[in-house]
Amino acid sequence: MKKASSHSSLGWRKVSKDVNGEAETFLRKREKYCVAASSRFLKMNKSHGHVWYLRNPGDEIIALLLHFSHSLFPVFNKSPHIPGPRFLNRFLGKVHIHAIQGLREDVELLELLMQEQGYFAAERIDYDLMSLDNAIGPVPAAYKAGSAGLVLRPPKNEDKEFLVSLQAAYEQEEVLPENAVFNPVVSRYNLEHILSSERVLVAELDGQVVGKINTSAESFSRYQIGGVYVRPDCRGRGIGAKMITVFIQNLLARGKGITLFVKKRNAAAKAVYRKAGFSVLADYRICYF
Repeated sequence: MKKASSHSSLGWRKVSKDVNGEAETFLRKREKYCVAASSRFLKMNKSHGHVWYLRNPGDEIIALLLHFSHSLFPVFNKSPHIPGPRFLNRFLGKVHIHAIQGLREDVELLELLMQEQGYFAAERIDYDLMSLDNAIGPVPAAYKAGSAGLVLRPPKNEDKEFLVSLQAAYEQEEVLPENAVFNPVVSRYNLEHILSSERVLVAELDGQVVGKINTSAESFSRYQIGGVYVRPDCRGRGIGAKMITVFIQNLLARGKGITLFVKKRNAAAKAVYRKAGFSVLADYRICYF
């Protein structure tokens, strides 16, 4: 784990309108590694989020720290000289932080800084951050997957209760920390938000919705996908592979690259993503408090 620097001549500042362009340039250069953070940055004008920046002695921005909806997103650019934000203790005393999300080494450093303020993580989940660029495209062979009679289509109003069930199962299986209590009200709200603001594709087999996939973030030139789930009794029939491949082909046609993160222990999902053309970029982590 990296050590927090004691170099105190560098000071964190809140991003203002005159610095907003520099902060955006900083994120654009690192976008593949921080789609989630970049997406939140683009939403800041419509929300109550916060963004802080750090300059080096050469007056260049070398790090950003974003707060959005009780989560922190560090973008520290692998810098070995990140001083602890002096405002951090005051901020944490006012705002409950549920999670830190980003490149593993950035999350480790921010977690260390939070520990110095008396805040300790309850659980850490490690992922492979994977990427697919529009210059590459999905592997054509992946299109051969899928059961006979499989229909892939946008969601309809009458699908909602089926999707509520799939979203609940997805969150309990893939999202929630080990000791977290599932909240069906929050899960339904999450689904409604996805249906109203994200791109969604559902898989229908024999007249029943058996799978889904959606975008979970959109940044400057990339989509992040998530929410990939196939009903357990329908697995092993190529439905997930076909659903993923068709969905990402539609996204690539819009001229943007795609990023996702998948649990390191989920070998089956990683194999499907590799078959669709994704490659591993870096280690990613979500740390829960």
